Amino acid sequence: MRQLKGKPRKETSRDKKERKQAMQDARRQVPTVVLPTLALAVLLIVVFVYVATRPAGTE
Repeated sequence: MRQLKGKPRKETSRDKKERKQAMQDARRQVPTVVLPTLALAVLLIVVFVYVATRPAGTE
């Protein structure tokens, strides 16, 4: 059947399976990509604040 302009096409079972697979892959990447990245960002902020607020050395 011809697709009309501006109308969204109906989702097929194949599209649904692909979408579910993509969501599963994204959930699988959370502990391996997102969490280490967030931990690194927090660590950099903590180190920056520590270096910026530490007392000056007395010599």
